[in-house]
Amino acid sequence: MAINLDERPVFMLGAERSGTTLIMAMLGCHPRIAVPEVVWYYPRFRPYLHTYGDLAKDENFRTLVDEMVFGLKTPFWGMKVNPRTLVDEICEAVRERSFAGIYCAMHERFARSVKKPRWGEKTPYNLFFVKEIKEDFPNAQFVFITRDGRDASADYLQSGFGPTNIFCAAEVWKLCQNAVEPWRKKLGPSEWLDIKYETLVRQPEETLRQVCDFLDERYSPEMLQFYQTDLAKARGASRDHAPLGGPATDRYIGIYRDLLSLRDQRIFAGVAGEEMRRGGYTLDVEPLVLAPSEAALYRELDGRIRAATLDAPEGHIVYESYNDWLIDQREERRRRGVWRETEGQKPFPIGDPNEELITGQRAWRKWKNHLGVKRQYTGQRVVL
Repeated sequence: MAINLDERPVFMLGAERSGTTLIMAMLGCHPRIAVPEVVWYYPRFRPYLHTYGDLAKDENFRTLVDEMVFGLKTPFWGMKVNPRTLVDEICEAVRERSFAGIYCAMHERFARSVKKPRWGEKTPYNLFFVKEIKEDFPNAQFVFITRDGRDASADYLQSGFGPTNIFCAAEVWKLCQNAVEPWRKKLGPSEWLDIKYETLVRQPEETLRQVCDFLDERYSPEMLQFYQTDLAKARGASRDHAPLGGPATDRYIGIYRDLLSLRDQRIFAGVAGEEMRRGGYTLDVEPLVLAPSEAALYRELDGRIRAATLDAPEGHIVYESYNDWLIDQREERRRRGVWRETEGQKPFPIGDPNEELITGQRAWRKWKNHLGVKRQYTGQRVVL
């Protein structure tokens, strides 16, 4: 089933730490486009729809609605709702009884709450689900933002989530760039737009005019005032998103020169040099290709550190605990006979070596179990 909307939905994609939150905040200030906080619906739910059973059955459909409604990292996107009745309201509002129907109903509700006719969505790892998004919303439009992978990786290593060493950061950035390459070639100019972070922050008005032309919307200077919104102020108060606290700036271009050692720069070039050149960036060091044993050690240390620091300051233990709870619920439904394992091809990315990464896990279950990481379902603040 597919949903074609008169007001085409807009999906903002890009590797994490590449400016996806910036473009989200900017487009969310357009007078016609409503963009809620980050969603993570496609990575968290779309590959696992079969685990909910037949969605024609009220109980199964309601379970999916309930987990999606209450699974937002920012509760209800700040909308004024009655939590006791919201699931019923979404069930009644869907255009069809499907994941896409729920997804659309949630975003349409948010758009109505801010009195705008069109909605957009930003989840960085939706870039792995372009095929599924096109199946659900055939007339969707995509804005993909690219940032120098060295800067994005340096930013990653300073953040409270994501890779913990340069080798793994480079692998993630490379994976993201390669995931969208086929779609960049396949989709037409009215469906796909590439922009660069460096151009956006150096020439924000010119770039936003280009984006508005692509979306067939009139440019609005309000988009340059993104940092005055509640969303930007909340994000800007955190260490990971401090740049959102002020106007667009180019001060974060080239940060890798201070934050990455020469060896780290060479390791990055050895992993993702081809993708960098394809993106129009110039390498200024000789690539260093690690031996398989050294690469394996980097990956293991990354997994251990990710798990061990989930509950550290600025960590993502609450978000991760809900991800783990969702996995437990799938297994519980399997035990109750709602679904069963079958032979044959499984939905992407189930079984993929990067499944946990692609579906938004912040640490790998192997290491969470090994280190005995305890879950935490409530926190003192919203983790964005």
